[in-house]
Amino acid sequence: MAKKEEGRCSFCGRSEREVALLIHGATGAICSDCVERAEEIVTGTIQKKSKFDLSLSNLPKPMQIKQFLDQYVIGQDEAKRNLCVAVYNHYKRLLQHKTEDEVEIEKSNIILVGSTGTGKTLLAKTIAKKLHVPFTIVDATVLTEAGYVGEDIESILTRLLQVADYDVSSAEQGIVFIDEIDKIARKGDNPSITRDVSGEGVQQGLLKLLEGSIVNVPPQGGRKHPDQKMIQVNTQNILFICGGAFDGIEKKIGARLNTRMVGYSASKEIHKVDRENLLQYLAPQDLKAFGLIPEIIGRLPIITHLDPLDREALRRILIEPKNSIIKQYNKLFGMDGVKLTFDEDALDYIVDKAIEYKLGARGLRSLSETVMMDYMYEVPSECIKELRITKQIANSRINRMEKKLLI
Repeated sequence: MAKKEEGRCSFCGRSEREVALLIHGATGAICSDCVERAEEIVTGTIQKKSKFDLSLSNLPKPMQIKQFLDQYVIGQDEAKRNLCVAVYNHYKRLLQHKTEDEVEIEKSNIILVGSTGTGKTLLAKTIAKKLHVPFTIVDATVLTEAGYVGEDIESILTRLLQVADYDVSSAEQGIVFIDEIDKIARKGDNPSITRDVSGEGVQQGLLKLLEGSIVNVPPQGGRKHPDQKMIQVNTQNILFICGGAFDGIEKKIGARLNTRMVGYSASKEIHKVDRENLLQYLAPQDLKAFGLIPEIIGRLPIITHLDPLDREALRRILIEPKNSIIKQYNKLFGMDGVKLTFDEDALDYIVDKAIEYKLGARGLRSLSETVMMDYMYEVPSECIKELRITKQIANSRINRMEKKLLI
């Protein structure tokens, strides 16, 4: 009697005795190990394709994007409108099919100017969340010219690649937020005759990224060297949003406005200028006077400002957005079965202190943490069902912090 031939996996070639289970088909067989590997490959491919699934059919309109932003960012209507239109036009240009008229639409990089804590980073981050595209935040202060201590310009794209799981096509449709762009301004309005390794030199290096070119990117970041394997990334369709406080630019704006107000119409024009918010009169020549080179200003065609936050805006920021500070505390204490309430005058006191410290929305968070820290430490270990924060409690906690810091 002939010996029965032993079955083998058609994929890995192992015999039936070497695997846990061998599944036979019409023309072959597959073992349980290969089934598991195939599932991992298929699942990974599907996730990779569906992670960033923006298309022309599901691209939200500018008004829809603004409605989404309104849920997270209070005020700043003009900045929101400019940002929504720029982002919509950029992705409409990217996703549309080529037409025969050969009209090429250039991308609209954006620069946001506003004091600290007004919501520059939050606006960019929220838009990326709405569009489901790769998004990364980079700090311009660590960038230097190639060959000097610091990070190369290409490290910006390395971080975008990492967010996109090294899917180059997805990364090439992403958004990069370059924070603290004002920190790489050159020291004066005149070109430097010496090397400015973390100022004008970085601006020159950013030009090719902002305009659109094919850049060799080191996959793990760090310095480039000749033997290193590089990934080519085309920045033509990457949207760059630059943000900075530009502390002191109001003086440049004021000087420009004053020079204009000479002559017969001076008395008529001077009363129109809002001295409390000079940023609304921001123009490209003010950025040039601050220290940005003309070439980089030309590659950031959309210039918008963020208004300083007044008392009403700070009060709304504290309680209204979807992820407001008070809602976050309610959620945290609710997980421990504790009902948390804040008195109105306690919230007013926190807002007043934030205005006093001139820290914007970030000041609200730090002051709230000062008020709540002891309770977040004690309450989970105690049988407390309700917690009420009064003005007296907020006052005592903040006063204690001020005495400690000798404020």
